[in-house]
Amino acid sequence: MIRRRQVFMKPRKSLGQCFLTNQSMAIVAAEHAEGKRVLELGPGYGILTRELCERADRVVAVEIDRGLFGMLKTELNYDNLTLINKDFFSASADELLLADTDIMIANVPYGLSSRVLDFLLEHRLQAVLFLQKEFAEHMSAEPGSRKYSRLSVMSQLGFSVTKIMDVPRGNFNPAPKVDSIILYIKPKDREITSGEKEMINLLMQHKKKTVRASVLDSFVRLGVGRKLLGEMIRGMQEGELRVFQMDPEEILALAKKLEVILGNKAPAPGRV
Repeated sequence: MIRRRQVFMKPRKSLGQCFLTNQSMAIVAAEHAEGKRVLELGPGYGILTRELCERADRVVAVEIDRGLFGMLKTELNYDNLTLINKDFFSASADELLLADTDIMIANVPYGLSSRVLDFLLEHRLQAVLFLQKEFAEHMSAEPGSRKYSRLSVMSQLGFSVTKIMDVPRGNFNPAPKVDSIILYIKPKDREITSGEKEMINLLMQHKKKTVRASVLDSFVRLGVGRKLLGEMIRGMQEGELRVFQMDPEEILALAKKLEVILGNKAPAPGRV
């Protein structure tokens, strides 16, 4: 239900704002907040926030937009709600009360989806998220498929993911060009080192190539001369496999093996 003041809060494209407007969809997500300490990124109009506060033990909601923050402060009078006016990723763990947070429940701005997954993995935090449906399809893409990517590999290695429901685009303001989905995301009980993550990034940058060609083309980031690198990986059993045809577990095993071959030297950080 959109309230009178919300009609005048124009979404800001620069912030990727796409506000949830359907209360019934908010209720579906908020059911996972019962008796829990909840973290919300980007409350927007506060439709989901209101439902969270009705059920949760505690809600910390972080809104970067000053105008929306002011509206939420006025309209949401809940003793169990802490509102923060800040860029979510610049807030400290203490500000977010992460030490005893149980779950994140949020309608995630599309442009922040990958960063949110990295955040969940880093802090071992379960979540119920509204995400772009195509993004979710990349998360679950199978090896060899067009959508199989670094996101697919890291999502499948790091999380157990359950679909809750589809959310048609008409449930948001402004209505996006794509549909969304609600997912329950739970981190797996495993540790992936920063070196392994960077090695996976490196391999997936050249995913259509063979493992050997992918590694050789990354000699600059690996800090090893191309000729020496070729000698180091010569005879490698996986050398002629195409990276994008390997499943996530095989890619992780390969990343570990390459770290050993290279003397546990992680690649220089880079963007995928």
